[in-house]
Amino acid sequence: MATAPMDAIAPTEVNRNRLFLLACLSLIVTAMTFAIRAGILTQLSDQFALSDTQLGWVNSMAFLGFPLAMVVFGFLYNKLGPRLIMILAFVGHLLGLVLTILADGFLGLLVSTFFIGFANGSVEAACNPLVADLYKDDKTKWLNRFHVWFPGGIVIGAVVSYLMTNAGIGWQLQIAVMLIPTAIYGYMVFTTRFPEVAESELIVGLDPKGVLLMGSILGLLVLIGTPNDLVAGLPGTFVLPLLMVLGLTFLLMLFRAGRVRDAALLIVLMAVMSITATSELGTQQWVDRILGAQLGNLPGQAMIVLGMVTGIMAVGRYFAGPLIHALNPLGVLLMSAVLTTLGLFLMASASGAMVYVSAIIFAVGVCYFWPTMIGVTAQYVPRSGALGMSLVGAAGMFALTIWNPIIGGWIDNARASAEASGLEGTAVEVAAGQGALSQLVYFPVVLIAIFVVLYLARKPLEQSAEQA
Repeated sequence: MATAPMDAIAPTEVNRNRLFLLACLSLIVTAMTFAIRAGILTQLSDQFALSDTQLGWVNSMAFLGFPLAMVVFGFLYNKLGPRLIMILAFVGHLLGLVLTILADGFLGLLVSTFFIGFANGSVEAACNPLVADLYKDDKTKWLNRFHVWFPGGIVIGAVVSYLMTNAGIGWQLQIAVMLIPTAIYGYMVFTTRFPEVAESELIVGLDPKGVLLMGSILGLLVLIGTPNDLVAGLPGTFVLPLLMVLGLTFLLMLFRAGRVRDAALLIVLMAVMSITATSELGTQQWVDRILGAQLGNLPGQAMIVLGMVTGIMAVGRYFAGPLIHALNPLGVLLMSAVLTTLGLFLMASASGAMVYVSAIIFAVGVCYFWPTMIGVTAQYVPRSGALGMSLVGAAGMFALTIWNPIIGGWIDNARASAEASGLEGTAVEVAAGQGALSQLVYFPVVLIAIFVVLYLARKPLEQSAEQA
């Protein structure tokens, strides 16, 4: 599609500030779905008699819909443009929220949560490349500014969930609250002029090879991300189909970018993103089940911790620019991995006030993971364009599709072990949460080693990126 570059469009035609505001509002809705879902897990468990493993599958549907949307719309971004993708995001949010309110059991929650996840992924697929093109000269800084509103939206959602839970208001009305910001950003989508897609990447038409690769990747993702006997019966369960996904993605990026270096580096960044996202979101999504008992089982108290964590993250991301320029994006990621490890290690044995101290350290650690990983992709693999950013983001969310049921299983298993050892009441739930945290701490430990290597290799990476 031959289109004019974004910077060639007159300011009177495209309002950059309004577009950035629209992107931030849509991300707030995405974050609120995450926070409020985390806040109502116990209510869902009680009403529908769901185990933590089943709750994990419900959570995983959001993290399945997200990467599917990012892969599809990352591939089609230059064909569809950000406006159409944002319209589809609005429809997905509207449909998903209404179906969640009407859900009457496990299956209904699976379907509605998938639609919400698909809408969330559509927002990221449209807005990440849009923001990167709006601010070409300082992509990582402005992607951090944009992603302020993921933790910012979680703060809003956590406060809403806390207040409504303490007021005895049920989970259906907590979900319904999100229809308000959804309607606002939907109105803006239909009344804001979007720019044409910049020809800043190598564009390949939708020929049979690309469509076949995309279809195969999507099919395998659905197979891995849904409960079924086929994957469960394979040696290593999801390992073989996951390796097939990575191989097909390598071919797709080689096809799109034209360089083995870009395709290989993108696969590495996708693998790294899967670990950073699990370190961050795998902990936050289960905050009520992991920390609730350690905080005395007070209604909504875990939401206060989540709000505090994400509030710190929002402030940190807003002022990320000087830190990124001082340490280099890869240096920031290394620092983040060290602090995240320390935070989770302390949290695994914390009680009382130390829960808050460890949560603060954790918040500073995970603060920069997501947007900086997207920025590193844009900076070091520029030929990958919108598709590369979407694939890296998709890898992060899809990792949660795999790990959410496993984290739920860790909680169930730790609870069973605690009961078998003779513990009772609150002590059982404390042991269950700490058991999950003791497993989660291994993720950032792995990241420390990876980011040390990438940081030492930053000069060659920068030089090869400049040759794109």
